[in-house]
Amino acid sequence: MAEVVSPVPGAGRREPGEVGRARGPPVADPGAALSPQGEIIEGCRLPVLRRNQDNEDEWPLAEILSVKDISGRKLFYVHYIDFNKRLDEWVTHERLDLKKIQFPKKEAKTPTKNGLPGSRPGSPEREVKRKVEVVSPATPVPSETAPASVFPQNGSARRAVAAQPGRKRKSNCLGTDEDSQDSSDGIPSAPRMTGSLVSDRSHDDIVTRMKNIECIELGRHRLKPWYFSPYPQELTTLPVLYLCEFCLKYGRSLKCLQRHLTKCDLRHPPGNEIYRKGTISFFEIDGRKNKSYSQNLCLLAKCFLDHKTLYYDTDPFLFYVMTEYDCKGFHIVGYFSKEKESTEDYNVACILTLPPYQRRGYGKLLIEFSYELSKVEGKTGTPEKPLSDLGLLSYRSYWSQTILEILMGLKSESGERPQITINEISEITSIKKEDVISTLQYLNLINYYKGQYILTLSEDIVDGHERAMLKRLLRIDSKCLHFTPKDWSKRGKW
Repeated sequence: MAEVVSPVPGAGRREPGEVGRARGPPVADPGAALSPQGEIIEGCRLPVLRRNQDNEDEWPLAEILSVKDISGRKLFYVHYIDFNKRLDEWVTHERLDLKKIQFPKKEAKTPTKNGLPGSRPGSPEREVKRKVEVVSPATPVPSETAPASVFPQNGSARRAVAAQPGRKRKSNCLGTDEDSQDSSDGIPSAPRMTGSLVSDRSHDDIVTRMKNIECIELGRHRLKPWYFSPYPQELTTLPVLYLCEFCLKYGRSLKCLQRHLTKCDLRHPPGNEIYRKGTISFFEIDGRKNKSYSQNLCLLAKCFLDHKTLYYDTDPFLFYVMTEYDCKGFHIVGYFSKEKESTEDYNVACILTLPPYQRRGYGKLLIEFSYELSKVEGKTGTPEKPLSDLGLLSYRSYWSQTILEILMGLKSESGERPQITINEISEITSIKKEDVISTLQYLNLINYYKGQYILTLSEDIVDGHERAMLKRLLRIDSKCLHFTPKDWSKRGKW
């Protein structure tokens, strides 16, 4: 969901000069907070006090999504504009800068998007945006079949790739959220809905924009959700939602969970164990054969994935759950799902490392495992778009390390420069060609030199790669993988 690193308090983006920091809280003017109806209403925008990652007070602009009254005290659910939704929270009246309040316009009361109900008044519409970079004729994208050659310069290696002249660089897409980006290309402007777990955002109403689960207890961990998840409404008022860590069934109290555990005989995810090395195991789960588990897994994952919403139709999907083993059983660490049949060569639909296991290398291990499956299948693959901001970071890091590992391993033959093509890199790694090209562009390796297009590996790039690989202790051992791909082209095999 990709290694999903823990959210850093205060992390996010803000338009320059939009809201400055204040040395102290502003002097509240209660009269300024009154709407024509005499109260703060949903859709209002105003600065809200919060602590940033440096533990300093700041006053970013926020939108009020909901108001509730608890024992005569009002609480306001706010979304910080241009910040990730996982930072949304309930705040008290004291944290609002009422002197700078902006009320929603009346004509924006019922906005629509493609003829469908949209967001609440004053809330920004989320649309897929594209940022297109055009390379000058001197530095076009390399062709996929042109060979690359290597020669040294100033202690560093240069790898040359011929390219088609005058070709435009592929576009970089922004996803459907402020936290969603896409590093690949040729993606439709709106996510498809045929079996995909991606939301089309047309149902991004006031309900789904708010976190509805306060806390989840999963085994020995307590998790604080980042986003909305469509658990039954009667469970959303509970202070803690209890989950069985083996079958992921949810209960309303600890007593319910304890009673369930006396009957639940699972000590690992249902399905086939297809990989084990040390304490790490992967289980393959069919979304049709294990529908209840798959739906419960999607409900849990939705708490940490913003733009994945369709959890009920799990039949077209396979789920690969990574676990950590101890004397009590196989504990879920993360998972990824993939379509049984994908016409777009997607090898991952959703991917997530649960928060207690983040920043430990498990995200890259999930990504590496997805590409190992693609290698066995004899295909190239790419993750389904849009990627979250954290997912994009993990994929870019994995792609960069994998491609640099190939380039740095090239050896010269009979004194000539070693050569490699984009197609060959793609075949070796099972990374789709578009992702290979976008990664080379992201690393700024492509240059034009004496009539050739070359990939320049500077000493900084090489040193940085070597340091990163020293820290990457967890790797997939293909010898421990016991996986036989199935032909899903016939629906009867589902």
